[in-house]
Amino acid sequence: MGYSDIEFEKDAVFLVTGGAGFIGSNLCEALLKKGYKVRCLDDLSNGKQENVDLFLDDPGYTFIRGDIRDLNTCMKACEGVTYVMHEAAWGSVPRSIEMPLFYEENNIRGTLNMMEAARQQGVKKFVYASSSSVYGDHPVLPKKEGQEGNLLSPYALTKRADEEYGKLYFKLYGLETYGLRYFNVFGRRQDPEGAYAAVIPKFIKQLLDNERPTINGDGKQSRDFTYIENVIEANLKACKAGRDAAGEAYNVAYGGREYLIDMYHLLCEALGKDTEPVFGPERAGDIRHSNADISKAKEKLGYSPEYDFERGIKEAIEWYRENL
Repeated sequence: MGYSDIEFEKDAVFLVTGGAGFIGSNLCEALLKKGYKVRCLDDLSNGKQENVDLFLDDPGYTFIRGDIRDLNTCMKACEGVTYVMHEAAWGSVPRSIEMPLFYEENNIRGTLNMMEAARQQGVKKFVYASSSSVYGDHPVLPKKEGQEGNLLSPYALTKRADEEYGKLYFKLYGLETYGLRYFNVFGRRQDPEGAYAAVIPKFIKQLLDNERPTINGDGKQSRDFTYIENVIEANLKACKAGRDAAGEAYNVAYGGREYLIDMYHLLCEALGKDTEPVFGPERAGDIRHSNADISKAKEKLGYSPEYDFERGIKEAIEWYRENL
């Protein structure tokens, strides 16, 4: 259960791209705690310097400021690396609708640069972030790998393209790639600020600041909210997975389903607030319902998430109370 007992080669070197971001910095922290050497590659366009500063005193940590859109940077970063955890990307469905070319450059070309660098530098395994957005308008729940619908945003298209490249790089070149389709990840160090902030940290901050949060749509949308600890486990287990599991994508979630309005009331209760939300228009490109079938990840990666929504949200709220 979990990832506390997962061990790698003593001299293993991990490269975490996007390591100054929310998920990336948590991966860096987990690996450093286990005593491994970690390189963080980030251009700080999205990530935060404070998420780098946390680890600069650790002798096992190296920060490389660089852009995944530059192949030479990716090549240097991958030199001598055993495992790549590729988290660098631009998120947000609505923003991708406004900036499709930018998303193509970062999320497709950037990922391709990283795969090519990993291949040329002899990296053992390449684990990369995909997204539940690849399911598009496919109506069936739970979402199951192999049952994808029409894509609803440039962001979703970039993640689908990454998966196709992952498949090809395994088939053509033998690079062991593992795509992780994240479902609404939340937890410590997730940024509550900005127009495109994720809903949980945004709501927590607004409620703590005595503001009225806006729910896009009627609040009856559902999500498989997934605590960061489950995501760390999935990444580490993908690095340990067999070759027979490579070249494929996996749902990474808890397998639960929470309605937005219920989640909102739970936050109010936990924070001791009695604040009525504002209901705004639905967001373009959003999937209405999201709930994951995680049986493939359980079977092929040994994934066994320990944090359900309630346990995760308690820890997240505690962190935000102390750090906001």
